[in-house]
Parts: sequence; structure tokens; C-alpha cells
Amino acid sequence: MALFGNNYDYFLGYALSGGGAKGFAHLGALRVLEKCELKPDIIAGTSAGALAGVFYADGYHPEEIADLFRKREFREFVELTIPKTGFLKSTGLHSFLKKNLRARRFEELQMPFCAVATDWNRATTVVFSNGDDLVDAVVASCSVPVVFSPQHIHGVQYVDGGLLKNFPVSVIRKKCRYVIGVNVSLMLPPAGKNNIRTMMERTFNLMSNSNTLFDKTYCDVLIEPQGIEKFSMFDLNNQKIIMEAGYHYAALKMSEKESWRIVEKCHKHYQLTKKISTQIDRFRGGKS
Repeated sequence: MALFGNNYDYFLGYALSGGGAKGFAHLGALRVLEKCELKPDIIAGTSAGALAGVFYADGYHPEEIADLFRKREFREFVELTIPKTGFLKSTGLHSFLKKNLRARRFEELQMPFCAVATDWNRATTVVFSNGDDLVDAVVASCSVPVVFSPQHIHGVQYVDGGLLKNFPVSVIRKKCRYVIGVNVSLMLPPAGKNNIRTMMERTFNLMSNSNTLFDKTYCDVLIEPQGIEKFSMFDLNNQKIIMEAGYHYAALKMSEKESWRIVEKCHKHYQLTKKISTQIDRFRGGKS
């Protein structure tokens, strides 16, 4: 509802980047934003950001999301396959989402949510935001090429959204008065010794970093947790450290004067929305 002028559909949006296991930093950042008493009207996520974002949009709190992944290993989310289009199938991730998500359709989530993937054949960014393909869309958004086989949705092959749009700020920018972005995909340091895994990770990291530069400029608040670059994109063993980094750097960013100014504007918006809703309820009650 465009209560806020300039034809914005939403007042506050969150954009969550890809980054593999570094996406646990999203959960730390979301905890800080909750402490600021902020609630997004829409979330856009790519890859790990889509994974964190869909659970948050489904009504899970950050700690509850962390609990879902705690003490799990990477092999629980994948299945080895004959490497024709990828070394692994994401069947485990698909089952995990189907088991733990309450919503089955985008429309059943507690807030609007966008999952960003890449159409492999057309080489274009695709934004999924409605319909029955919620689980498939999130899996597609996380399907790193070569590592995972592409996700097929209605006969079309989709892979990780990070190839072309790793930080989906522009996906929601025109719809939102304010956008808070959390970018967890900072530049990886070169590996001490190269192997197939480190070469693949750095290649994907270079690609995804190059396409975040444009979107960074569109954030009203940009949170970038430092020090998590050293962790592998498939590292599920350092969840707590990565979450703490997300919390720490989000807290630093939100304590800045410009960030807090936006927090205050959000609070004023919530008060105005509540006041209008109360008046509407009274009006309806009077008419009955």
C-alpha cells in the first residue's frame, strides 16, 4: 500500500546477497535489525540470501533459522551424481526446505519474498515472487554451476542467481522507500595452494563481486561483515563465528547517525500505519 508518496509499494525492503556458508552472517544482521524494531515489507535474496530470506519471510526468527542448520553437514543437503551438468544434486536441500517451510506458495509467506536465479540458456536474471514454485525457486537460486546440477522449473534450467545478480538490491529498489542491504560476499583472499575447490570458489567469487558493485550504490544502509572472507562457501562448521561477525558489523552500521535516521523514519511510519488502521477499524465498526 503506497502510503508514503512517490508511488512506493513498500516502505522498507531487505536485500540479502549470496555467499555460501557466509550467509550465516545474514542471521546475525537480522538479529540486530530486530533489536532496532525494524520489520521489512519485502525481502529479496540470492543464493544463501534466498535461503535465509525465505525462512525469515516464513516467520522464523534468526535464531530459529540457525537452529535448523546447527550440527548439520554439507553432505546432508546434496547427493552425488554422474557429473554431466554438475557433481552434486541438491535433493537434500529440496527435502530440507519442503520439510521445514510452513508455506508452500510464495503467497503463503508472511511477507513478500523474491528469490533470484539465473536462466542458464537465456543468460538472464529471473526473479521468482509468486506461485507454487517456492521451494524449487530457492533451490535454483542456490545451485552453483558445475558443483550442482541445474534446477529445472517448467522445463527451464536455472542456476545460482549470483552469476549475474549476487546482491539483489535493484530487484526491489524502485518499489521501496528504503532498502537495507547485507552483502556477505566480499573478495576472497587467494588460496595458499590451488585445487579444484579453491579455484572454483575464487572464480565464482570474482564473478559475483563484480556484479555487486552496481547494487551496492542503491542501498540506503549497506552492511558488510568483515573477516568472514576466509571461510569456504561450503563451511557449515563455523556457523557461530560467522553469525557473530554479521551481528557485530550490523550493530556498528546501525549505530551510525545516517542509519539511525532511517530507523526513526521507519518507526514514524509504523506509528502512522497503526493510527490509520485504528481509524479504519473504528469507521467500519461505526458503520456496522
